[in-house]
Amino acid sequence: MEQFVPAGRSLPVCRRLCYAVGHFLNDLCGAMWFAYLLVYLHSVIGFRSTDAGVMMLIGQIADGVFTLLVGYGSDRTVCVYGKRKAWHLFGTVCVVVSFPFLFNRCLACNDNAPPQAQMLYYIPFVLIFQLGWAATQISHLSLIPELVSSESDKLELTAYRHAFTVVANITVYTVAWLLFQSQHNVDPSIPDSLGRVDIPLFRTLALILLGTGTLFSLIFHVGTKEAMSASESEIQLITPSPSQDALPGPVFQWKHWLKEPSFYQVTFLYMFTRLIVNLSQIYISVYLTDSLMLPKNFIAIIPLVMYVSGFVCSPAMKPVSKLIGINIDVVPL
Repeated sequence: MEQFVPAGRSLPVCRRLCYAVGHFLNDLCGAMWFAYLLVYLHSVIGFRSTDAGVMMLIGQIADGVFTLLVGYGSDRTVCVYGKRKAWHLFGTVCVVVSFPFLFNRCLACNDNAPPQAQMLYYIPFVLIFQLGWAATQISHLSLIPELVSSESDKLELTAYRHAFTVVANITVYTVAWLLFQSQHNVDPSIPDSLGRVDIPLFRTLALILLGTGTLFSLIFHVGTKEAMSASESEIQLITPSPSQDALPGPVFQWKHWLKEPSFYQVTFLYMFTRLIVNLSQIYISVYLTDSLMLPKNFIAIIPLVMYVSGFVCSPAMKPVSKLIGINIDVVPL
């Protein structure tokens, strides 16, 4: 019989690493999506700035919708492979089959194709990618309480996961910088400004990231054992009768969270934090190329310096948080 995670259960370091790399493909593709999609569609493919922005907007709206649907569906899935890992596998396949087409020329268009036709070509791949990204993210996060039980272990798994997110961003910019350098060394006559000549470079970058991320996803699926809940029939067998001292159901249902002020505090804090991070990541490349008119390799160098600096400064945050504390006492009104 499939069992729940027993109280006090922890994971060895190897198993923690296997879990942590399960979001590495998402992190790689997400970093390239936010960092280069706008500049690629506008400066390389030749979209108008408004059309490139619409493509990004469609993707973000789809991400929000699919996140809710995946979260709802994954909780109600019954699968012998594990409901979380099954959704993770589904999401990985969606990302792998769609992402290469986002950073490639329109294969169904000729050079004279109108912008609307090219947008119609890219939109299905944007939707499939966002569905896969949401499925992988939600399933990966929801595995944490099923793998470990203590709060400290949950925090540690989250920290491992975040560390690989930072590594993924550094990897994207490092590979992009190496590709720009290689392009210049092979053919110094290629202009320093972005153009259609850079389509193979972005396609190569996308394929390298996909190959690397897929390998780590395979490690995740091999090395992570999901503590699957019992099936419906098993639940019927092990559920005590009403006359017994049965444990109460979950303290919170989803609608109960909507009545909690702390829910909104955390939600808005996370939302505005992500907003700042995403805006800086999205527009730094556009700012460097269109406003400062810097050579195109700077869209890899400057973000790389930013992330390496953040990675170096991260270890200092732990002693600082111990010194000043992480909680603020709020006096009730």
